[in-house]
Amino acid sequence: MTDSSTPDADQDGADQDGADQGSSYFSDDAATFGDRVAAARRAAGLSQESLCRKLGIKLKTLRSWEDDISEPRANKLQMLAGVLNVSLVWLLTGDGHGVPDPDMSDLPQIEGGADVLADLRSIRAEYKILGERMLRLEKRLGGILKQQG
Repeated sequence: MTDSSTPDADQDGADQDGADQGSSYFSDDAATFGDRVAAARRAAGLSQESLCRKLGIKLKTLRSWEDDISEPRANKLQMLAGVLNVSLVWLLTGDGHGVPDPDMSDLPQIEGGADVLADLRSIRAEYKILGERMLRLEKRLGGILKQQG
């Protein structure tokens, strides 16, 4: 995810004037904060270096955001959303005004690819359910340990 080149050609003409762009492609379940930063930067037609200059940050800092190693402080987060013309909520969660989903119709069709994609989505949904179940069990265990402690 640490490309410092100019934006991808397929993102240059992206329509950012749409209202609520909170699509499943960039949702919290499907994309990370760093994924959304990188996608919004490309959609805005900015290289990593040019975005760094606009924000007054080092390239290493932006790369750590895009690689999900760290996140910006509130003031830089607000600036980032403004420069990239996306909502703060979209950057954090994928809901609200952001960038449109990439156009998947231009991708080459791979035999059996639709089945693999369906399986991946199914696994992701199961993973989410299991994660929520694990959280509930951890809370129950914490309550039990408090009672016994």
